Amino acid sequence: MDSSGPAAGPSSSEARGGDDDAHAPQLQVRPLAQAQPQPQAAAPPQQQLSRYESQKRRDWNTFLQYLRNHQPPLTLARCSGAHVIEFLKYLDQFGKTKVHAAGCAYFGQPNPPAPCPCPLRQAWGSLDALIGRLRAAYEESGHAPESNPFAARAVRIYLRDVRDAQAKARGIPYEKKSRKRKQPAASGEASSSSAAAAAAREAAAAGSAGDGSSGSAAAAKAAPTTGQGSATTATAAAPTSTSRV
Repeated sequence: MDSSGPAAGPSSSEARGGDDDAHAPQLQVRPLAQAQPQPQAAAPPQQQLSRYESQKRRDWNTFLQYLRNHQPPLTLARCSGAHVIEFLKYLDQFGKTKVHAAGCAYFGQPNPPAPCPCPLRQAWGSLDALIGRLRAAYEESGHAPESNPFAARAVRIYLRDVRDAQAKARGIPYEKKSRKRKQPAASGEASSSSAAAAAAREAAAAGSAGDGSSGSAAAAKAAPTTGQGSATTATAAAPTSTSRV
């Protein structure tokens, strides 16, 4: 009995596997040098926001976060002018403007000689600019301007009171500066010089028919006395004629 006979021959499964390998398609592996990555579509460049737009977005996110942390939580639809004023008072703890209290010894002094325990507040100008950005962000988010809580009358009154209180506490009255256009003085001087020269020429032409002394006197009389330079120019421009005997 040959024990090596059945073991020596391949099994049926191995035989079938060999046939399957013979008919299976061969995979072609490309070298690394030829395998190049597919070009990806370039991402569209992001438009850089301006400083105003960036600040407006940060302020809007801060206000929305304030509404979420409010007790009880508030939604933007239920927000009113009173909630906006509450938000502005909440921001006072992060202010950097010294506002003296009514009982402070340095009340009304813009530059106190020594420190005082008066708290720091948000400056009126910062609050006014913040309300302007939030008012614009509210309308840009798709809400109606009629329901804008940042444009409420109570908010305007609160900002006006803050402005007046800070002006009295620091001794700096709030005044609107009117811009006045100043005309350059050079144009006025040039026009006066040209007028003086024209008058001198007319006087010289009129005095050429007479003697030289009368022509020079007429030129000096016609020159205006507004400036020293104008009279000197007019006198120099007048020709001196000699009388013929």
